[in-house]
Parts: sequence; structure tokens; C-alpha cells
Amino acid sequence: MTRLVTVLAACLLLLAGCSSNAGGDTSAAAVPKSHVQVDTPQLRAAKRAAGVEPCRPGSSSSDLPDLSLACLGGGPDVRLSRLQGPLVINLFAQWCGPCRSEMPYYQQLHEKAKGSVRVVGVDYLDTRPDMALRLVKDTGVTYPLLADPDGRLRADFGIRGLPGLVLVKPDGSVDVQFRVVRSYAELRGLVEKGLGVRVPA
Repeated sequence: MTRLVTVLAACLLLLAGCSSNAGGDTSAAAVPKSHVQVDTPQLRAAKRAAGVEPCRPGSSSSDLPDLSLACLGGGPDVRLSRLQGPLVINLFAQWCGPCRSEMPYYQQLHEKAKGSVRVVGVDYLDTRPDMALRLVKDTGVTYPLLADPDGRLRADFGIRGLPGLVLVKPDGSVDVQFRVVRSYAELRGLVEKGLGVRVPA
């Protein structure tokens, strides 16, 4: 019995270290590479079938991390720090239950605020880009999508769980929130307050 308790305690310590990084380095350089392919012929076909818009590299500057992320399902890499506000970033993954329910609200924002607020999704720490694109098709999402299968944004955004909402203001400053958006009205209110822009109801 004593031996069983000892083994269980050791397992719990190992699990705690894995989930919290044990206080270690969380910089982009310290994040191990997952070697997940996010641009294959199959993924490109799935992206086309879902009607996802192409990724567009920015030409300005902001306080977003100076990292380049791949375009999910093919397209040019995007350096985040070159993206300009007003911008809304939806942090999601196909393994995140609440992400599924809120993604249609981001799509509504994308459609209704086009021309005044851009919406971009980041598939975070996801080893199944095929399932992510299936989720995207199921939820009707068409806004541009980036991929961070290695979790490179963890340190910069302080990510400990999903879903996440990143607001990039017109002056380039960034506000990161981790919450479940439960309606389009809630998302609209957060965007109007956080970015100082008017969004159609």
C-alpha cells in the first residue's frame, strides 16, 4: 500500500510539472517543435472547401509578439508584430469545447465589422490541423487563420487555457483576455469598449 501511494505521488508531481512547465523557461526558443504540418495538399483542399479567406501579412507595427506564424491550410506566413489594429484575434483549438460554441460570434463580427475591424484566428497548440479545419467548416468560419502548433505564444500571451480573445487597438497596444464569449452582443460590447470602435448590431 505504501509503495502504491509513493508511485501515485510521483506521477502527480510529473503531471504537475508538465502542465505548468514547472516554472521553467517558456520563451519561444525553449518551446519544443511539434513538427505538425499545417500546409499539405489535403489541408489546402479543406481550407478551400470551408471558404476560409487567405492570410494577409501586415505592413504596420503593433505590440503583438515579434513572431511569424504559418497560415493554416497554406498561404504566406504572418509576422504578428506587423499586424495593425483595430484587430481581434480569436485563440482557439479543435480540442477546446467552448471554442466551438463561440466561433460563430467571431464570424458574425468578421461579417458585420468588415472594413472597420479585422478578425484573425490562431489555432493554438493543436496537433490536428485537419480537425481544426473541420471545426472551422462546421462553425461557418471564413476569417483568416494562423497556426501555432508549438505553443510559441504561450509566454507572450500568458496562455494557460482556451479560449482567448486578443484585442489590438489602433495605437498598436494589446489586451489579452481568457474568457468564453456567450453571445455576439457580448463580443460586440467587448470590442467596442476595448478598441473604441462602433460595431453593427
